[in-house]
Amino acid sequence: MDKKEKHVPLRMCAACRGMKPKAELLRITLKNGTPALDLSFKAQGRGMYICRTEECVLKAKKKSAVERALGCAVDKEFYDSLLNNG
Repeated sequence: MDKKEKHVPLRMCAACRGMKPKAELLRITLKNGTPALDLSFKAQGRGMYICRTEECVLKAKKKSAVERALGCAVDKEFYDSLLNNG
């Protein structure tokens, strides 16, 4: 008998719209009205995902994907921190 493969939850990148496993993405949550990087993937509240690649982070910045998904203003330094953590 073959062992069944364990289910891997897939999430959509807000920039490239690609479906990927959670572990391959960055999770951004809304914490006290400002976006924050959720490294534990367990923070409460509204969240969104972006690929860890520089290309997707820059695309998210250009498309204002974080602002649209979370409904808040995002400064340039936040995207710079995503590039450093990606």
